[in-house]
Amino acid sequence: MLTPHRSRRQRPTLNKKHALIAFVGALSILGGTTTILLKTLTPSAYAYPYDLSPAGQVRESITAEISSAQARSLQNPTDGLPLADLADAYLKMARITGSEEWYSQAEATALQSLENLPFNNDGAILTLAKLAEAEHDFAEAARLAEQASGGKALAILVTSKLAVGDVAEANTIADELVDFSPSMGSLTLRSLARHANGDRTGAIQDLQQAIAVEQPGEVRGSALARTLLGQRHAEQGDLGTVLRLYQEALAIVPGYPQALLDLAELESQQGNYRKAERLYAQVDDPLALLGLARVKAAQGKAAEAQAQWAEAEVILREKVNGNPLDHRRELATLLLERGNEDDIAEALALMEAEVQNRRDAETIAVLDWARTEASQQ
Repeated sequence: MLTPHRSRRQRPTLNKKHALIAFVGALSILGGTTTILLKTLTPSAYAYPYDLSPAGQVRESITAEISSAQARSLQNPTDGLPLADLADAYLKMARITGSEEWYSQAEATALQSLENLPFNNDGAILTLAKLAEAEHDFAEAARLAEQASGGKALAILVTSKLAVGDVAEANTIADELVDFSPSMGSLTLRSLARHANGDRTGAIQDLQQAIAVEQPGEVRGSALARTLLGQRHAEQGDLGTVLRLYQEALAIVPGYPQALLDLAELESQQGNYRKAERLYAQVDDPLALLGLARVKAAQGKAAEAQAQWAEAEVILREKVNGNPLDHRRELATLLLERGNEDDIAEALALMEAEVQNRRDAETIAVLDWARTEASQQ
């Protein structure tokens, strides 16, 4: 029997702004609706002839989906399935708008759907699992996904298992997911699992295969696959390929945040600080402010770096206060990078709390960094 999802009244609320793309966000990107405008692709072996709709049409489509689901639910008010469809449509709108109201409606509607239909209601369960994942409550996301079936449930399990550091299980489930549906999204998730397991060759091969089987309309997933492939080539020092892949991702989805962040970091590493600053300035997220602070620090502009850290700190503290499960790692990273001795104890406390919820490689690395700094005081 399904164990009901905890009410939002008992849980931290979702952030009003969605987080930047990370592997946890990959699920919503690969499975979600997109809002982008078409630009000419950079010619390459990976280019695909996309046929995209304007951003406004995407929102209109979701609005129509909501209206249709609302009509069906009014016709059958005691039926859980129309409400499950409505909850999913609300979640789609939440993703493209970042609105807390749409997230709240998605959760409330999914819970009502389960009250009406507590059995054989995977749609409502998966909406709640996606909401838990968006809040970085990975254990809850996995618990819910395990009560559902199909590719969407498997995908949530892969990302959630990776987040809590269960790499072996994530790889096993990722293989099952690709066997179930060898799509671009499935292959991209398996690439993430393989990379976490140290299989760089397999990770690259999966991303190349993901791009080979992509379909028109999967635009954000296509940009993600290229960005991740760029990251893998960056690890090998193939900067020409890296640059081309990031540029192609940005041609597919102009303003794609993760590609901009990665490209900015690449330019900064090459000493192209002005280019890096221009790229970071295009991303509305505290991670971009952290990047700008690094650029200023690398240039010896200490006062400007401190100003960027201070601005990012305000935003990150608001996010952590809104949801203690969200952005603790980023705040701890800021405190450690800034280099103030008074910040180290707080950074360590944040990471010791974070590791109870998330145990992926990056989290462990920041925790070790905080412990090292603390031991030297």
